[in-house]
Amino acid sequence: MQIESLLQVFASGLLMGLLYALIAVGLSLIFGLMNVVNFAHGEFLMVAMYAVYSLWVVTLLDPVLLAPVATAFLFGVGAFAYMGVVRFAMRAKSNVSMVQIFATFGLAIFIQGVAQYFFTPDYRSITDTWLGGKTISIGGLFLPAPQLIGGLISIVLFIGLYLLMSRTDFGKALEATREDQGAVALVGINRNKVFALGWGLGAALVGAAGAVLAIFYYIYPQVGGPFALIAYVVVALGGFGSIFGALAAGIIVGLVEAFTAVLIPPSMKTIAVYSLYLAVVFIRPNGLFGRL
Repeated sequence: MQIESLLQVFASGLLMGLLYALIAVGLSLIFGLMNVVNFAHGEFLMVAMYAVYSLWVVTLLDPVLLAPVATAFLFGVGAFAYMGVVRFAMRAKSNVSMVQIFATFGLAIFIQGVAQYFFTPDYRSITDTWLGGKTISIGGLFLPAPQLIGGLISIVLFIGLYLLMSRTDFGKALEATREDQGAVALVGINRNKVFALGWGLGAALVGAAGAVLAIFYYIYPQVGGPFALIAYVVVALGGFGSIFGALAAGIIVGLVEAFTAVLIPPSMKTIAVYSLYLAVVFIRPNGLFGRL
């Protein structure tokens, strides 16, 4: 394989890996905050894609302009999911982990059912967009415009998330709640409010990824499933609760997937990803970068 082809594969894997990281970081953030795995995470992605699609149908505005609206909407969805479902599941007196799993899994099925009722199982797509079907040439590499913009958005949001967590009172409240939920109550921090905002933030991040995916990916009620599986792998690979780990692991998964698709049939490209995941689970169960 020529060096130009290798660089092309590397660039494609890197861009897709940045999107995987953006999808996964919200899941990692929620787990790190509450030790709860959100099994409706893929459905949050699907809701964002349908939100962009619906707004596009009504307004005919480009998805790039609609992305902030979808992201803000998903923030509300995430906060409502906590206040309306997860908060009550956490009050269980026994089998707490199982109750939380079934609560978020049930939420996922409910969201899928609502989407299928209103939008039918048909595949839908957004056409005639500013970025759709366009490529940008950089140094002889041809990069799909939606993935390139999505990668840049991912980098900007990760920088923003780092600054939010390290430089703001809200970020410090999240970190303190994650470290000791009992202690924060003694200093007047409302745990439920912090959890609701944390769920909103996690959903907003996957909402931004969904807004980008809606530009070039088909939209249907089960679209979140494959991306959710990748997100779980990324979170486990990078380290449960690690924000930097989600970024690094997302890029690793994207690169492994891209290079595997060159060596074996593309339909089997996930074999290498899951093999890498299993190897890390056996050798380093806490993930490559541990917990943040």
